[in-house]
Amino acid sequence: MAEEAGGGVVVYWRPMCPYCMRLLAQLRFTRLEFSKVNIWRDPDAAAFVRSVADGNETVPTVTVSGRAMVNPSKGELLEAVAAHAPHLLAVREGD
Repeated sequence: MAEEAGGGVVVYWRPMCPYCMRLLAQLRFTRLEFSKVNIWRDPDAAAFVRSVADGNETVPTVTVSGRAMVNPSKGELLEAVAAHAPHLLAVREGD
């Protein structure tokens, strides 16, 4: 499953979720690379979200280097990346 990928950022989302759309739109304006997983298409992802969100399918749920955050703000997410995966914030060569 995607959250087992290790040192990356994974955004668990579902269609028509306004909170997901807001966070994903905000992340487009950062240099942060992340993966997206639609919990309506991935039963294992939905089960993972329930396991970290008190049994609910609360999205967006985001993992940063395997650490789960339920419905984080862009600022909270970037703080977690800076603390647990700072290499993901490094400016890429050529940018």
